Amino acid sequence: MPPRPHYIQPEQLRIGLYIQLELGWWEHDFAFSNFKIKDEAQVRALQALGLQRLRYDPARSDCEPLPVTAPEAPPPPVVEDPDARAREARTEKLRLLRQRVAEVDRRFIQASLQVKSLNQTLRSRPEEAVKQAGAIVGELVETLLGQPGAVLHSITGKAAEDSYFHALNVTVLSLLLGRQLGLDTEACHSLGLGALLHDIGKMEVPSKVLFKSEPLTKPEQQFLQLHTDFGLKMGQRLMLDDEVLRIIHEHHEHCDGSGYPRGLKEAGIGRLSKLVAIANQFDNLCNPLDPRTALSPHEALALMFKQQRHRFDEVALKAFIRAMGVYPPGSLVQLDDERYALVLGVSPAQPLKPTLILHDPAIPKQEALILDLEQEPRLSIARSLRPAQLPLEVLEYLSPRRQLSYYIEPQPGRS
Repeated sequence: MPPRPHYIQPEQLRIGLYIQLELGWWEHDFAFSNFKIKDEAQVRALQALGLQRLRYDPARSDCEPLPVTAPEAPPPPVVEDPDARAREARTEKLRLLRQRVAEVDRRFIQASLQVKSLNQTLRSRPEEAVKQAGAIVGELVETLLGQPGAVLHSITGKAAEDSYFHALNVTVLSLLLGRQLGLDTEACHSLGLGALLHDIGKMEVPSKVLFKSEPLTKPEQQFLQLHTDFGLKMGQRLMLDDEVLRIIHEHHEHCDGSGYPRGLKEAGIGRLSKLVAIANQFDNLCNPLDPRTALSPHEALALMFKQQRHRFDEVALKAFIRAMGVYPPGSLVQLDDERYALVLGVSPAQPLKPTLILHDPAIPKQEALILDLEQEPRLSIARSLRPAQLPLEVLEYLSPRRQLSYYIEPQPGRS
């Protein structure tokens, strides 16, 4: 009986082994099919043949084959920690939310500086000022009408200077209302330009009257009210269109005839003037000269609807309340799990699911959690609160701004 053949794996080859190739002569480049390995080049050439095993003759070999390398043990399976994954996801979500908030603040500050520049050039270079105003309004109109899901944000960063943020606030809020009522681009542009320039007549009012924190005397009040007539004359010199001029002249008129300068009633007031009148009154309630008398956004809306609705166009006022949301940005609220929060942004599509800054004493104020309730289905707002209803440490943590400012955040992914 012939001896049993011996086989090795290619990685066991070494110099001194006697190999017997079970191949035809045309299937390899060696001079013979049976030979003793003389050098490493032959080892590499044999391994390059791609054979799973090779026959060798132990009796004619000078050494034993190399031992078979034990296969590496597979790495232990990675046990995923669901809590760690959840933490990572929340960290990333928070980073993106902070990025969004910072971008809105940056855009607001940029716009407020443009408004400041506009006011500084109104007297010296009026034509250039009107161009600047048109550019500011054009960008806001494009954002609001081009992005149906644009979110209204309150500003957390550095607020604009006192004399400029009111005009910008009224412009943003008027355009938000215009979009809610379905105005087209041309009407929104007139609305925005009128809102931005609605107080230009105050340039003719002395600062001691304009910024007086105590109640004005009757003559001072009458002089202040002349700003609508002053503004009309300035607007005419600037050759503004009729819709814009009406806003400047009529933004203090009331539908019940109790406004000024002409005591017009509803039918006699321009449709765009009625919208600016609502935005202007809301901002004046939230941002009065004396911050001690300021109302929260929730309180301001409630006051306008319950006690002042006779002053405003009813359809427009209801649309404004819908646009601002049940809990407008800047409102202090308590969640159903009893935690406190400050409303940061609201989407018209989800008025009950705003973005919040959350009070958490375990987290430093500078790193306060930001929550988007649209992404937190288990959380909801239980009630709106006045600042006096919050513990002092909570109020200091959430730091609602003395001056409430608004701007728009484009949200192309929302509807």
